[in-house]
Amino acid sequence: MGYRVGEVAALAGVTVRTLHHYDEIGLLSPSGRTASGYRRYDGEDLDRLQRILLYRELGFPLETIASVLAEPGTDADAHLKRQRELLVAQADRIERMVAAVDRLLEARAMGNALTPEEKFEVFGGFQVPEGYSEEAVRRWGSCPEWQQTQLPETKQEWAEAERQRKDWVRRLVALVDEGVPADSPAAGELAEEHRAMLSAVMGECGYEMQQRIADLYEKEPAQLAFLVREDEQRPGIGAYVGAAVRANAARQRA
Repeated sequence: MGYRVGEVAALAGVTVRTLHHYDEIGLLSPSGRTASGYRRYDGEDLDRLQRILLYRELGFPLETIASVLAEPGTDADAHLKRQRELLVAQADRIERMVAAVDRLLEARAMGNALTPEEKFEVFGGFQVPEGYSEEAVRRWGSCPEWQQTQLPETKQEWAEAERQRKDWVRRLVALVDEGVPADSPAAGELAEEHRAMLSAVMGECGYEMQQRIADLYEKEPAQLAFLVREDEQRPGIGAYVGAAVRANAARQRA
């Protein structure tokens, strides 16, 4: 017989209007209808709703959730494993913040003054770029390489990664400005460094995966901006990186 919309709302702790909205946008449509046209949800519908609500708790917008759930070849177990990893990452961050607040309370109780930098670091002064995690899940969540990804955790680690990125971009821009061909040895060296930077967080980035990522730089400005900030870019720089990566991969295979 299935579950009525009111029963599902009560089970999940959401409003009936929320379920109607999910149906309207195609995020969660009930599998059945009664003869009178009332919605009926089955067990698989409830499983999908559980996944939706977990992603919502993780801060993902509905549009991103729809894209993630629509990925081919991703079953319920894969979604649960992914959600567990994201929740563990959040729990680790919260645990660090709790420990930092404890240190702040201890410092205040002992009358110790903290520097402005220390005060802000207590609350995780450096943040991962906005939208990074959800976009990575949407784009790469089903890839084994992404599932092994380990982003920098501390402010110092992010600062070092940013230093390396800026140095790489500086040399890239110099090649573009000087008109050095994308299939040149110098561009090939930058392509190898690009693959090394990806491997640093993915565990291992092969040439095929590197090309898939680099191909996005020309078509999707948001993807390029993760590597080359808008104020650092030159016309055609995304296409240049993609061409350099392809040329280097072909050279390595030859």
